[in-house]
Amino acid sequence: MPQLYVLVPVEFNKRSDDMRGFVVLPKRWIVERLFAHLMRSRRLVRDFERSTSSAEAMIYWSMTMIMTRRLARSRSARA
Repeated sequence: MPQLYVLVPVEFNKRSDDMRGFVVLPKRWIVERLFAHLMRSRRLVRDFERSTSSAEAMIYWSMTMIMTRRLARSRSARA
């Protein structure tokens, strides 16, 4: 079976050297929110999986649960 590779562009935001203290980086909260949603799944909190394919399957399962919850919400809760 041939392997399918998906190339995803990654953008790095580097802090400038003259900044001091806490500075909010743009779009970082989106990634942190994704990690928080994934950590709600017990099996993803620690590295329990022996193979990367089963860990990848658990991530797909967790994201499927998140998306179905979002789609199942009532219309008034979305607005």
